[in-house]
Amino acid sequence: MKNTSISLSRRHFATGLAATASLAFSGPTSLLPQAAAAESSSRIVTPPSGKTMLLSCKLGMIAKERDGRKLSIVERLSMARDAGFDGVDFDEAGSFTAEEARQAVRESGVFVHNAINHAHWSTRLTDPSADTRAKARANLEHCLRVSHAAGGSGVLIVIGKGEDGPAAEIEERCRQELKKLLLTAASLGQMILVENVWNRMMYEHDQGPEQDAGRFVRFIDSFKSPWIGMYYDIGNHWKYGLPGDWIRAFAHRCVKLDVKGFSRAKNKFVDITSAEDDLPWGEVRKALADIGFHGWCTAEVGGGDVKRLTLVREQMQKAFGL
Repeated sequence: MKNTSISLSRRHFATGLAATASLAFSGPTSLLPQAAAAESSSRIVTPPSGKTMLLSCKLGMIAKERDGRKLSIVERLSMARDAGFDGVDFDEAGSFTAEEARQAVRESGVFVHNAINHAHWSTRLTDPSADTRAKARANLEHCLRVSHAAGGSGVLIVIGKGEDGPAAEIEERCRQELKKLLLTAASLGQMILVENVWNRMMYEHDQGPEQDAGRFVRFIDSFKSPWIGMYYDIGNHWKYGLPGDWIRAFAHRCVKLDVKGFSRAKNKFVDITSAEDDLPWGEVRKALADIGFHGWCTAEVGGGDVKRLTLVREQMQKAFGL
């Protein structure tokens, strides 16, 4: 079956999974322990309804300490809720077990829609070493299980580095490794989502801004699977191409969004919609409307306390006209 004939788009599929794979959280503290446990297992943590775009932040953006005291994972998740976010992208998945992630969602009542293990930069699916690739694959499988346990619908993955070999060779390496996890992804209801980053893959790092998204599209389509999609980082490739054109090229492949500001004029990342941010947000909004995007949009900028996180959420709302 050709990809263009898939009747259910990846992003709607993932959003639906996120809503239905949600987890229970703890009930009222006034209940006896046994009753509290029963109440906890009978409740479901869900994102808000009635929205076309759901806003989240990376767990790594949330402060880890307050007044010299280390914060628990439950306290950190709760800060995202207090800042007005609809959920969190669990980008520290390698530091937690699936059970710990599940319990954190239950206790905080905060929805987790995705997982990431930052080891994907150092332990890569494109590495020449088969042993290293096996470790990278195991890391990704761990993230799939963490996201599933937390109630999420996918895992963001940086698939490798261009320095690991010739383009065709390293793309085939990571393609074969990802194929080994498609059954696991399907069985857990989790999408493997490729992020566009400055890793010298699928684009020309030292060339100008007239580049298109064709290589990413061909890579995703090569799997012929509904379990592979794009986690499109809008800010990352504004330097190399027009985000509106990229969004339209990705179309149904665009499942989730990472959000940051970028200044072409100063060649640096900046706050979303700040005075320095020259990213064409109006074009982004139009392109997202053109493809009928419904799903998660996650900030990936400098974080901090609730005040800082609230500002980031407000900047995202401005960028998307919410």
